[in-house]
Amino acid sequence: MKTILITGANRGIGLEFTRQYLKAGQRVIATARHPDQSEGLQALQQQYPDAMSLYALDVADAASRQALSDAVGDRLIHVLINNAGYYGNSNPLGKLDEAEWSKVFQINCIAPIKMVELLRSNLMSAGSATIAMLSSKMGSMSDNTSGGSYLYRSSKAALNAATKSLSVDLASEQIKVVALHPGWVLTDMGGPNALIDTTTSVSGMRKIIDGLKTQQSGDFIAYDGTLVPW
Repeated sequence: MKTILITGANRGIGLEFTRQYLKAGQRVIATARHPDQSEGLQALQQQYPDAMSLYALDVADAASRQALSDAVGDRLIHVLINNAGYYGNSNPLGKLDEAEWSKVFQINCIAPIKMVELLRSNLMSAGSATIAMLSSKMGSMSDNTSGGSYLYRSSKAALNAATKSLSVDLASEQIKVVALHPGWVLTDMGGPNALIDTTTSVSGMRKIIDGLKTQQSGDFIAYDGTLVPW
């Protein structure tokens, strides 16, 4: 039995990751800013009281991250899924909001790396661990043919760069790192016109995470297993 830690587990992709890993017989440490307000998480905790731990976590707040690390203690973590994300606004060039941009960067790029710093020893102690960074094709330079979305695109591109560095720096500790594109998913963030549901997206990403090879560490992979160009 492995232990999976998931950020942003209260809805959408994060909630589906939690559901699928619990159903597969794994232990899950699920986190969200307000877990008591998530009916989905509350129902899963009642269904899997021995396999699921639930904690409040605001990934953008250093004190909250530290409190989670303290609560987790020295428990082994086999998979860290940095799922929590924030789109921000879509203001056009000429009306970009610096404060909002900083918030998007804090949540989408800086916070996931700080989570790795805090939980590094837990991952290393697992013997062979995997870190999954929830990225997006919108962070791909090659895939950007429509422009716009400066805040979100730049934050995910930065996350991809950091993911690649982590894959190099953590290789000697038997920790693999991957950037994942979940697809255009029917969630609050993805919107009603999205192409796939959370079950399809998460099933695909779980297959990648569970079967990730050492030589794939640092890759950018879509939920269907195809490589995404940087």
